[in-house]
Amino acid sequence: MFDDRSPIYRQIASRIKADVLSGALKGDDQVMSTTQYATYYRINPATAAKAFQQLVDEGVLYKKRGIGMFVSPDARDTLRAERRESFFAEVVEPMISEARAIGIPLRDVVRRIEEREQR
Repeated sequence: MFDDRSPIYRQIASRIKADVLSGALKGDDQVMSTTQYATYYRINPATAAKAFQQLVDEGVLYKKRGIGMFVSPDARDTLRAERRESFFAEVVEPMISEARAIGIPLRDVVRRIEEREQR
């Protein structure tokens, strides 16, 4: 499940975020405890705890003392908004810059995107 490209706690956080975005985890769903997560994936509990704390800090999860961790009700909307901003900054803006650099009118880029969407 984990690779060597990034720290395991970041991979855990990314996986949980992906589950929220896909709808596999919904608002107010309970997630595994850090101990359960560590046992299931055979990782250090501190690593799982670090991932969960990051998600709490980001507002993706919230804690209910003595009960566990839950998905924040607005987590999916928040994550989608963040991903949209990243998409425009990391994909669209460089694409526009490249199109301008090589002389492709933006209307041609838009037309190509619309054609792909209709396929």
